[in-house]
Amino acid sequence: MEVNCEGCAGCCLDWRALLEDDTDARDAVDGHRRREVFEDEPPATPSREPLDDDPTFVPLTRDEVRAFLEAGMGAALTPRFWHARGEREEPHSTDSSSGDAPQAGVEIDGHTVAAVAGRPAFFIGLRKPPKPVAPFGRDEPTWLPTCVFLEPTTLQCRIHEDDLFPDECGAYPEHNLALAQETECERVESAFGGDRLLDADHDDPDGLLLGSQAIGAKLFCHPRPAALEGIVGRAAAGDLTRQDRAEPIAVAAASSPGTLAISDFHYEQAKERMLADADADTEPADEASWVGPAIRDWHERCRAADEAVPSPTVADAVERERGAPETPGWDVE
Repeated sequence: MEVNCEGCAGCCLDWRALLEDDTDARDAVDGHRRREVFEDEPPATPSREPLDDDPTFVPLTRDEVRAFLEAGMGAALTPRFWHARGEREEPHSTDSSSGDAPQAGVEIDGHTVAAVAGRPAFFIGLRKPPKPVAPFGRDEPTWLPTCVFLEPTTLQCRIHEDDLFPDECGAYPEHNLALAQETECERVESAFGGDRLLDADHDDPDGLLLGSQAIGAKLFCHPRPAALEGIVGRAAAGDLTRQDRAEPIAVAAASSPGTLAISDFHYEQAKERMLADADADTEPADEASWVGPAIRDWHERCRAADEAVPSPTVADAVERERGAPETPGWDVE
């Protein structure tokens, strides 16, 4: 497999806004995203749709969640919940005497959330604050939801050579190719031209974590649905606070791969780390990591921005001067 990533970063940001003036192109790209593995065989049931609107969400493993927390970068993490899959997963009461199956969907904040054995299911991934970026050879930057670790000027990952670099990012686009799914490289080619996926040959990748093996390792299940009241609604609205994110992130860090078991010790430890700065979402705080302050700064700059979008080099003040690692640039061999 060989890809051309220079000037792209299509898998690290949500670039759909660039197609707002081209309805046909946007519909085509969204249609590509919804393509099933076997196009000639319509699925028996509709896909579960996420509550959020991030088209390139990267799921982290339990060990990766713990590593980010230990590094003081819990502010980079966010959960993803899904709507239950149609009528087959509508919430219902479980009556052991009737032999009914365990509850398939859980009603929270007016949403029927996909669940496993009555436990709301979710991923943990990386946040995408707005950043001024100019991908795909564009001359002018645009505010786009961009991975917290993507450097806007070089369009390279700040943690690519770091131990924190997620396995899922390293396996992309191999996982898509292994599942016969279109890659973001191909979507970018369709929308903007150029060659991104240069060679689609690949080895069968490890770490897909499909089915029951994903439970507790990449797919997490909350044991107390009532604890998610308010959180699910704000997740759907894109208004999660640090306190909101702390609850599912703590459950993910406390999960046990292959089971529904939750470690109380790891739950309390993770939540304490997430809430060390109780007001970190609303007030400046003395944080060990650059991540939380940078995310707040990006949001504030975007809200305060007039029609002129700043140069991507403003990332020097927002991220690098706070301690974010440099990227090598594309001229380095």
